[in-house]
Formats: sequence, structure tokens, C-alpha cells
Amino acid sequence: MNKRRMGGVYVGEFAIIGLLLFTLLFGVLEMGRLYFTVNALDEVVRRGARLAAVCNIRDEDIMRRAIFNKAGPDGDVPSSLIGSLETADLTLVYLNEDGAMVANPDDLVSATGFRAIRYVQLRVENFPHELLIPGFGGVFTLPAFRSTIPRESLGRHAEAGVFPEITPC
Repeated sequence: MNKRRMGGVYVGEFAIIGLLLFTLLFGVLEMGRLYFTVNALDEVVRRGARLAAVCNIRDEDIMRRAIFNKAGPDGDVPSSLIGSLETADLTLVYLNEDGAMVANPDDLVSATGFRAIRYVQLRVENFPHELLIPGFGGVFTLPAFRSTIPRESLGRHAEAGVFPEITPC
């Protein structure tokens, strides 16, 4: 065969094999990214529920710290771990012993307020995951992530019997 004609065959073969190889490579990278996102969201809800169970219910930094941001008045800054995750994506709910939502957890005196809290639940629902594979761009919604744990101190000291001033947890 003519060596000059064979050069074109090599280029054609590389184009086909290269396309398959790079598609596979990007697919593996995207699956790793998806796996990381799922694990990070799972850790966000676990960490946030734990913080909510031990910190004062009036503490505004619980959500910021749950998404791995610094405590402070930074507002709704995206997570330093997952770029598109914000505190607005999190839902913190205080539950009574039957699993129903406590309507007013700030009410310290009524039996349907603070005293009724038995569980703390943090959820992330409808979180979008954007594919970065060239040519296969798209967004799909991840399933709901939730963590429910028993309440602990909720920022209240047993000795004093009252809420202390809001201090960093």
C-alpha cells in the first residue's frame, strides 16, 4: 500500500478511537464529580443537623457552618465546598415526638414551642447538578438529602435553665 494513503487511515482511526477515549475519560471524571457532590451534600445535612441539635436555635451561623463557610455576617455566600450550594438551599425543621413540625421553636414558655422539640432535621431538596461533559451538557436534580437526629442542648445550659446570649457554637 501507498504510505501516503495510509497516513489518512491513521488519522481516521485516531479520530474514532480518540472520540471514544475522551468521552470515556470525561464520563469517569463526571461520575467522580457526581459522587463527590452526593457525599458532600450528605455530609452537609449531617453536619448541619448536628450543629442545630447542640447550638442555640437563634444562632444565625448554623446554616453557614453547615455548608462549610465561616461564621459571620457574610450573607448568603455560596459554599466553599460545593460552588452552587447556598444556605437558601437548606431547610432546618424542629420536630416534636410524633415527627410533626414544631410551629414556633422560639417560644420558650409554651408546651408547643421550645419544650416540644425532640428532633432536629436538615434537608436539601431539588439540588441541581450540572454536567460538564462537552456535548452532553445538562442539568438534573439530585434526590433529597435529609438527616434527622435527636435534640441535645439546643444551646441551653442545664445549670442556668435559660438561654445564654448568642455565642458562637
